[in-house]
Amino acid sequence: MEFSLGLDFGTSAARAVLLNVHTGEMVASGSSTYEGGDNGIFTDAQQPLLARQSPMAYMSALERATKMAVAQMEGRGLDVKSIIGIGVDATGSTPIPVKQDMRPLETLPEFKDNLNAYAWLWKDHTAVNEALAITQKASEIRPEYLRKCGGSYSSEWFWSKIWHCLKVDPTVFDAADSWLEQSDFIPATLAGITNVSLVKRNVCAAGHKAMYADVWGGLPDKEFLSALDPKLADLRDRLYHKAYVFEEIMGTLSADWAERLGIPEGTPIAVGALDAHVGAIGAGVGQGKFVKIIGTSTCDIMAFPLEQAPDDFDGVAGIVEGSVLPGHIGIEAGQAAVGDLLNWWVQQVLGKDAGYHAILTEKASQLKAGESGLLALDWNNGNRNILGDQRLSGLLLGQTLATKDYEIYRALIEATAFGALKIIKLVQAQGVQVKEVIATGGIGHKNELFMQLYADILGCRVKLVENPETVAIGAGIMAAVAVKKKTEGHANVNEMVESLSVACDRVYAPNDKAHVVYQKLFQLYTELHDGFGKDKEVRVYHLMKELIAIRENTLN
Repeated sequence: MEFSLGLDFGTSAARAVLLNVHTGEMVASGSSTYEGGDNGIFTDAQQPLLARQSPMAYMSALERATKMAVAQMEGRGLDVKSIIGIGVDATGSTPIPVKQDMRPLETLPEFKDNLNAYAWLWKDHTAVNEALAITQKASEIRPEYLRKCGGSYSSEWFWSKIWHCLKVDPTVFDAADSWLEQSDFIPATLAGITNVSLVKRNVCAAGHKAMYADVWGGLPDKEFLSALDPKLADLRDRLYHKAYVFEEIMGTLSADWAERLGIPEGTPIAVGALDAHVGAIGAGVGQGKFVKIIGTSTCDIMAFPLEQAPDDFDGVAGIVEGSVLPGHIGIEAGQAAVGDLLNWWVQQVLGKDAGYHAILTEKASQLKAGESGLLALDWNNGNRNILGDQRLSGLLLGQTLATKDYEIYRALIEATAFGALKIIKLVQAQGVQVKEVIATGGIGHKNELFMQLYADILGCRVKLVENPETVAIGAGIMAAVAVKKKTEGHANVNEMVESLSVACDRVYAPNDKAHVVYQKLFQLYTELHDGFGKDKEVRVYHLMKELIAIRENTLN
């Protein structure tokens, strides 16, 4: 038997799984939350859009999670010497300012309490103005850059955050010899790399978050970056010139980390990737499969063979060669607040603990489609796709003095499903065939109402990947592919993904009667979406009246 170690770094915790690379069986697992802040996230009451993390907390959580998994493996009588490779995924864009020797600035005494020297978590939106300026400048002089990232640049992404750092804290910017994505920092650290110039940056983060593409020579050119700020152009020389797919080897496990983890020194480590894309691998992504990784936010992933890929189009978060599977075009889209939207309602507005989700779900399950008379927009954290606009906010329409908390809870779930349907319809309009929808992520395993509403609103069967460790399993598959290519010179990626990915044993079929109602509500959602999100005049007089009519028809 041979095994790979898959390491998944989510928003608040690290997970480790050991995967049998011949059968796909997960033989052991472990997890650990990040230290510091609020569930590992450092915030600032004066800057509500700020979200930072400690890079060193990633590594200590990795150590705890991996030791837990290794102990389980040994408890089953399995030999750690049969671990043949390591794969790593992480959130993004989560750039970290580092010195040339790979030390994060956070570890230097002068920066230990400066959040600008920490990792800039994906959900940090402090760079809204910089994202708008990048989009504007690219539209003027480099429109090809925008065509690869869906028509607009995001405040969640690499250049926006680094430029914002330059503006608000030039001391940190000047002290950083380079910046590393979390998904590059972790595998490079495990490999004992002590020169940032030797790190193989992953094309997944580079292409989707940093405007990297081989067709224009890698990262945005210095003329474009100088038009933003000359210091960004200077930084380009200290970043990278080439990005790599995950079937390449970053390095091998260092002696130090081998001792700390209890895994053999010299174990190959694959080039990293972003968590959503790796979750799609764990869920069995392939042609015609629309994979939704549903968590605090949602990422939608599709992959097409190069010869069958659609042309670039607006409204998605990137169209990148090799970002999901080698030899394929990867398409990413998503929504900025899904689980976060529900947590906002339960914890911040209602002041309840996490257990109240179950109470609201049970009550909301008793409602019929349209019965609440409510309609919401899911933009409490801006619109990631299809509008790509962080200066949009949420909306709830139709509430009365009789509106209950669980009715609003259901309306918020429905809003996220309507947003998902907008993305699917956008993709289909490009001639892309969506044969099946596959969902994975924590929410689907905790909330059956959530999954049923998605099936009812999308109007198709939605498959749920049962294993909550699907993303980490995807990282294990990455390692298996990279090692096979290294040892045999070639790896059939599609066959390995098909055989090692997690089975979809649970299927939610749409309720036809509910779907008819939701088609009407989706039309109203679309009018709100276009009226507030686009420069388009939309009549709103009829919206409240139609919501009331739908509610009354449901109750009769």
